[in-house]
Amino acid sequence: MPASPSTARAINDRLALRLLQHQGPLTAGQLKQLTGLSRPTVADLVERLTASGLIEVAGEAGEQRRGPNAKLYGIVADRAHLAALDVRTEGVAVLVSDLVGRVLAEGAVPIGGDTGTGTAVERAVALVERAANEAGADRLHTLCVGAPGLIDPVSGELRDSSGLPAWHRRLVAALQQRFPDARAHVENETNLAALAEQREGGAQDRDTFVLLWLGHGTGAAVVLDGALRRGASGGTGEIGFLPVPGTDGLPSATGCEGGFHSLAGSAAVTALAGEHGLTARARAGEPVAAELVRRAVDAVRAAPADRLPAAASDRFLDALADRLAVGVASVVAVLDPGCVVLGGELGQAGGGELALRVARRLRLMAPLPTEVRPSALGGGAVLRGALLTARESAQDELFGGAEREARGLPGPGRRRMRVAR
Repeated sequence: MPASPSTARAINDRLALRLLQHQGPLTAGQLKQLTGLSRPTVADLVERLTASGLIEVAGEAGEQRRGPNAKLYGIVADRAHLAALDVRTEGVAVLVSDLVGRVLAEGAVPIGGDTGTGTAVERAVALVERAANEAGADRLHTLCVGAPGLIDPVSGELRDSSGLPAWHRRLVAALQQRFPDARAHVENETNLAALAEQREGGAQDRDTFVLLWLGHGTGAAVVLDGALRRGASGGTGEIGFLPVPGTDGLPSATGCEGGFHSLAGSAAVTALAGEHGLTARARAGEPVAAELVRRAVDAVRAAPADRLPAAASDRFLDALADRLAVGVASVVAVLDPGCVVLGGELGQAGGGELALRVARRLRLMAPLPTEVRPSALGGGAVLRGALLTARESAQDELFGGAEREARGLPGPGRRRMRVAR
């Protein structure tokens, strides 16, 4: 049965909005070419979307920049404001953007382990409020929070996997109370990082890959055939619990000490560097281990091989690559992803030098061909992934709203953040 006129209009509107979302401002002529629609149909949808407040004239194209055909149409950026949060054990970072993803404000606040739960929550919420005010956002349309923990694939709830700070669970509810109109989402931090690496980072040409997160802790995200895989309970990627040789014991159901985390977590990497005579102070917002890895890579690249600092750095990077290859080989043997991205602050600090060393060892340990790549986004991948998620969610709702209105359908209910205790 052919679509009704209202349904056809809604489909055309959604197609045009998607093109403007992914390709930026376009002229009516470009929309006609890309959609295959007739000139009158494109003119009609441009008029309709402009009247609805979803698109606006964003400039003019061409050398002469004159006439109606030169007008560039783009999504109305200030139709909605979005917030992306990266919630770590040691602090919170936030970005606030407009609907097209342009960052308007950002900030971070450290939260020490001795900070009380109430104080920690107040600091984090105040950070988001300051960023929203700086961005000129009277209200937030969508929030996306990236946090440690497991996302239940059925309920969508965030569950504690290894002793999260109490303020993490309180923060979710406090944000929802402070921004009651916001559509809110919670996602595992490593999953968000994988999304960002696939869209904007080191895995843009891959539909199947594994992101190995190397920061204060360890984790992994699995993307197969373009889809994020969570597992039966949402625990896919809890690689810190992986039993591996080289540790003093075995992990338990309540703690990952003795697992891969004991080899590749920030504290373990810092201790490994100390064994090779390397020390450093952390940069703001990143683990000490990342600075140690960065310095080691710089020393190896810059100094002759017979110089002691370079020799010590070289041995440290070899030892670290040995450790990482143990975890990577286990993942490759089970999943055969074809590509592993070394993510997080340590993966970015190690760059191509560390990725090359891990790849060399992996070829001796695993029979399956696997490319090892460095992260292009590092620790910032969580925020980028959260922003991408918030942006897509907001655009889907706003664009879908136009479609529902055209078809006479009710709007969606507001989604709330949920955290399982």
